[in-house]
Amino acid sequence: MSEKMKVLIITGPKVTQIVEVPRPSPREDQVLVKIDGCAICTWEQRVYATGKYKMPFLGGHEVVGHVVEMGGKVRTKEYAVGDRVALSVINSCGTCYYCRKGEENLCVDSYANLSEELGMNGPGGFAEYKVMPPHKLWKLNADMPWEFGTFSEPLACVCTSVDKAKIALGDDVVVIGGGIMGILHMLVSKLRGAKVIMSEIDDSRRKLAESLGCDITFNPKEKDAVAYVKELTGGRGADVVFDTTVFSAVAAQAIEMTGKLGRCIMYSSVKPADPIALNPDELHNTEKIITGSVSPSIQSFDTAVRLLNKGLINPEKLLHGVYPYQQASEAFETAVRPGTYRVVVSF
Repeated sequence: MSEKMKVLIITGPKVTQIVEVPRPSPREDQVLVKIDGCAICTWEQRVYATGKYKMPFLGGHEVVGHVVEMGGKVRTKEYAVGDRVALSVINSCGTCYYCRKGEENLCVDSYANLSEELGMNGPGGFAEYKVMPPHKLWKLNADMPWEFGTFSEPLACVCTSVDKAKIALGDDVVVIGGGIMGILHMLVSKLRGAKVIMSEIDDSRRKLAESLGCDITFNPKEKDAVAYVKELTGGRGADVVFDTTVFSAVAAQAIEMTGKLGRCIMYSSVKPADPIALNPDELHNTEKIITGSVSPSIQSFDTAVRLLNKGLINPEKLLHGVYPYQQASEAFETAVRPGTYRVVVSF
């Protein structure tokens, strides 16, 4: 009889279930990882809250574990059995137009169903074990709390975003939104030598941002956000604006507060994605760049792990709590509560 493992699935709106499925065995070119824990990202929160996905949903893509078995043809010397690793579980096919241009974050098969063999849907990180190709694992420092490793994937997403922004020393950078992704954008922008201004309505989030080094924070309900950013930048507007919110109206403001030659990055998934007005003549006259950023590249994942391993980014204050998988319902209810930062489910 094959060995079993437990997985945590979503079966409907606000309904979680723990079920037993066959434990995977690695092929000769694969690695078996015992999962230590997986964070609940916005994607999983949205599926949990709405039930709008193919069920049963086996989510989880911010994953940390340790290597327990390596196939006979795995040749890497980057890690060994027993090493703790971060997993990059979002799919990249390696053969599509975008993968072969080095933009694997835009792979046409990014959201391939990696749980199909189990009769489920999703990336499969909420499980006791997972098999992985060796190039999708990154070794984590043994002395770093394993929970910090779950920030590898979201931090990698932010590194991709910041790379697109081409921040120069002394740039004025605006981060709209003080949630976990906004805070990470602020931290990485500071490492790039920027002066960072954060727009956030929640007082506690502004205080946290300030405690972590944000230069200026303000409440956009108390100040005209566009006018205030221009006031702070000598009337020019910001060199870089990151919109980490989910509101189309805010996206319009983000573009407006971006100065000449500035870069405006639409980071978040906006649902519903209501159209916004765009003045093409303004783009012509200002040469501002408006673009998006989605998912991490291999390079940005590598960068994120190095930032964590070297202690250049410390996510301790962004970790709300760790819940054993037996308390999955409590973990998800906590994660979807406004004001909560990352919640991790441990296995």
